[in-house]
Amino acid sequence: MKTNYIKTTIAALMTCSAAFAANAAELRLSHQWSTKDVRHQVAQMVADEVAKADVDLSIKIFPSKSLFKPREQYKPLSRGQLDMTVFPLSYAGGQRPEFNLTLMPGLVKNHDHAARLNNSDFMGDLEKLMAEDDVRVMVHGYLAGGFVGKDKCITKPDDVKGLQTRAAGKAFEQMLASAGASIASMASSEIYNAMQTGVLQAANTSSSSFVSYRIFEQVKCYTPASDFALWFMYQPMLMNNSAYEALNDEQKAALDAAAAKAEAFYLAEAKKQDAASVEAYKAAGVEIANMTKEEFASWQAVAKESSYKKFVEEVDGGQALLDKALSVE
Repeated sequence: MKTNYIKTTIAALMTCSAAFAANAAELRLSHQWSTKDVRHQVAQMVADEVAKADVDLSIKIFPSKSLFKPREQYKPLSRGQLDMTVFPLSYAGGQRPEFNLTLMPGLVKNHDHAARLNNSDFMGDLEKLMAEDDVRVMVHGYLAGGFVGKDKCITKPDDVKGLQTRAAGKAFEQMLASAGASIASMASSEIYNAMQTGVLQAANTSSSSFVSYRIFEQVKCYTPASDFALWFMYQPMLMNNSAYEALNDEQKAALDAAAAKAEAFYLAEAKKQDAASVEAYKAAGVEIANMTKEEFASWQAVAKESSYKKFVEEVDGGQALLDKALSVE
């Protein structure tokens, strides 16, 4: 009897152990940024909150493009070769041209407007497309940017006429060219030297890049993201949907709660980055010129005849999707 009891107990323990092992999971999260970047901080917050929940789930982060190249993360994510990523969705515009709307001039006015877009039918349509690729959004997030001028302020379309200008993204290049600028394509890390050597007279990039590359040392005027800004880039945390569905209910709940907390943090930090860039440029003696509502509208008019028009021509159903985005007040 005693022997049978021991055998039964051992068998039960082994069954429990197997169940425990089956429920324990490690997710791999890849991104391109350093560990100081806000996008890494978002990923780390999710990982830390999930760990605190103690639901046998861990997230291992691979920062600084150590696992996949920056633009090559969406495919492995959709194929289940990667569990999670923080990723500029427009990078996958070659696979899903609709995603190019997430880096389109004048589509987002400010961070609060971006937050409303995240909860709109427009974003719902994008999420349906992602679902077809076995991808789901865990954390929504937009980061903003602005303009710098070497010799003058850039707030309206007429200001870029005849200037050699760097833009962040193809749609911005189309809009600026339509406004009369000459386009110089380069990485944001090259803006400083191009300004210094006279190759570039104006540039457009993110608030954080304007500070981290010390571009304030080369310019006279900075137009930051304020109540109105042209440059917004959607950079969410994404997850392979099959990997999510393989989790148990407790793990899903912990991950969802962590993601909600991280999304609120992301929005607050994005606003702080814009404010910090203004302080850095003021400290360097650079003039600050905020874009007005009327100037924003004039840029949007140029975009409608260039970037928007090109998008609608190239993308099936593009007009309907664009209209949904523009309908969000």
